[in-house]
Amino acid sequence: MVGSMQAYLGQIKHHLNTSMVNQHINTLNQIDHYAVVGNPIAHSKSPLIHAAFAAQTMQMLEYERVLSPLDGFTNTIQAMRSRGFKGANVTVPFKLEAFELANNLTERAQDAGAVNTLIFDETGITGDNTDGAGIVRDIQQNLGLSIAGKRVLLIGAGGAAEGVLHPILACSPSLLVITNRTLNKAISMVKKVEEQSDYRFISVNAYAFDDLQGQAFDIVINATSTGLSDTLLPLPTSIFAPQALAYDMMYGRETPFMAFARLCNANVVDGLGMLIEQAAEAFYAWRGVHPETQSVMQYIRTL
Repeated sequence: MVGSMQAYLGQIKHHLNTSMVNQHINTLNQIDHYAVVGNPIAHSKSPLIHAAFAAQTMQMLEYERVLSPLDGFTNTIQAMRSRGFKGANVTVPFKLEAFELANNLTERAQDAGAVNTLIFDETGITGDNTDGAGIVRDIQQNLGLSIAGKRVLLIGAGGAAEGVLHPILACSPSLLVITNRTLNKAISMVKKVEEQSDYRFISVNAYAFDDLQGQAFDIVINATSTGLSDTLLPLPTSIFAPQALAYDMMYGRETPFMAFARLCNANVVDGLGMLIEQAAEAFYAWRGVHPETQSVMQYIRTL
């Protein structure tokens, strides 16, 4: 086991190595370039994840972090395209801007109204959203918790929340409540859902934080970026049903939401599994091969 892990890590280190071999391959135009774009971005583990995927599937590619100015996302993407990049992942706070920028949209991107994956080709920019597939696979396959029949609370109404809304509803929870500091944004998300007959048998509501008092949920998902600023949301302790799953889309650190959920005896999980699963979906969209994720998750957890 130790030997195989060392060999696996060796593959990854070899793939990350910017040696003369890679330079030679570059001159032969055999390496495709991808990146994750956000602000902030230095914390992102996406380059390590995609390097692991590439080593595992024998794909020739390089993947980097790109810090975009808050007012310069479109210029950043256009500059990447002019440099020959083949695609990009998009993270906070640019998922809604990516949706507007793309001239082609997949069905799940249209459902989400937000984009986290861009594909660059001769037709222009195709926008996809793999967040929903990532969180559903992490909760149901990796954590072994079926969403069907569960009471779900979704905290947030930005691009991250939009990205997971429809895939979660497709799993048939008994109830889905959206809560947000700006209630009108949550109400807008609910109205969009109500326009679709696919979810007419699921109760979908928008609540202010104060309205959550006395409500209990089996799955509570924090889709806000409050963890980046160490902001504690004004949530009542009653939101966590016995054995509830508290799922924070942030990863790599203990957020105020996670600490609060632990005090309420919830089962707390960060968003690393979602990150890796959505990355695998994006990798498939770019390369046509779906990587295995469990070994990569184990590797990233050790860092």
